[in-house]
Amino acid sequence: MDQIPETALAWHDAGRGAVLATVIETWGSAPRRVGSQLVISGDGQIEGSVSGGCVEGAVVVEALEALADGGQRLLEYGVSDGDAFAVGLACGGTIRVLLEPVGTVLTRDLLAQLVAARAVRQPVAVVADLGTGARRLDLAGHAPRFRADRSGFEEGTQTFVTIHNPPLRLLVVGAVHIAQALVPMARLAGHDAFVIDPREAFGNSARFPDAHILNDWPDEAVATLGLDTRSALVLLTHDPKLDDPALVLGLRSPAFYIGALGSTRTHAKRCERLADMGFGPDDLARIHGPIGLNIGAANPAEIAVAILAQMTAVLRGGQP
Repeated sequence: MDQIPETALAWHDAGRGAVLATVIETWGSAPRRVGSQLVISGDGQIEGSVSGGCVEGAVVVEALEALADGGQRLLEYGVSDGDAFAVGLACGGTIRVLLEPVGTVLTRDLLAQLVAARAVRQPVAVVADLGTGARRLDLAGHAPRFRADRSGFEEGTQTFVTIHNPPLRLLVVGAVHIAQALVPMARLAGHDAFVIDPREAFGNSARFPDAHILNDWPDEAVATLGLDTRSALVLLTHDPKLDDPALVLGLRSPAFYIGALGSTRTHAKRCERLADMGFGPDDLARIHGPIGLNIGAANPAEIAVAILAQMTAVLRGGQP
């Protein structure tokens, strides 16, 4: 999880001054996506990026001037093909950057509320009216904009919404071969991955280097970690006594994705068991089973690709 707001608050409270720079629009092959942020201290230290290095120097100069006068600034830069190539891109583009000095444009209280919400994994948005200068926080984690991490302007307005979502998390029940492929793939895609398996012969650091491993019963581990709107639950054991208790917790949570390994027949039996526990059709429809996109996967690595692709499609609002 980036620490840009936290850094901005710390620098401001330390008396160093802070300016938050946010990419609010892009055209062409801009180096960073809309919503990317950079914080600049009053003595010129920076954290984060708005262009991968192409225009940061110019942004710092403008930020120090904005900190001195206390007002917001809107900047526009064209990134040349040569500058873009220098930071690993094939071609350049154009970006607009919003500068918000902390304490004047972005109040200290609002920034502190943002930091507090992020600390407890609460999806939150900073809503900025660039015309009036008004700022507010919105706490609403289920809207499509949040699901897709889509910062941007409200249609037809000068109101820019910056989404601050918690890091993605993946809870994998079953330290099997598919999990060995899925966990590193998921980490590359930005998920903080946890492997849950009470069998230490399966769930261990030799099989899952650098992974979070919990050798607890799945329902206990899932209850300890918790599932929120930025969490995915993947069940890979084929064993109802391991999968079902965790699945029950998943269905009672707002997890954005729930998937369970097994054939169509296995999944039908799974749904029968869950129906007997009181879960209805809408609940059961949340379970992706058989798990993964139908890409003809034939080995553990390919199955892992299919699972991660389906998770991404659900997260971003595409077809699962």
